[in-house]
Amino acid sequence: MTKLQEYFHTDWSAMTGTDWFGLVITVVIFVLMIGVFYWVYNPKNKESLESHRTMPINDDEMNAEN
Repeated sequence: MTKLQEYFHTDWSAMTGTDWFGLVITVVIFVLMIGVFYWVYNPKNKESLESHRTMPINDDEMNAEN
């Protein structure tokens, strides 16, 4: 094995439950982020997302009136 292969080698049998939990959570979050990026950058969702664009500003104006 080269030094690089040794450095990136993973001993799957030595992984604990915590290691597996962290690996699964990381993969799930990665897949969810890809899904959110697809949803946000999909052109058919543009109108829906643009309608929420000024929501924080409108909320501030409503709070100022009260």
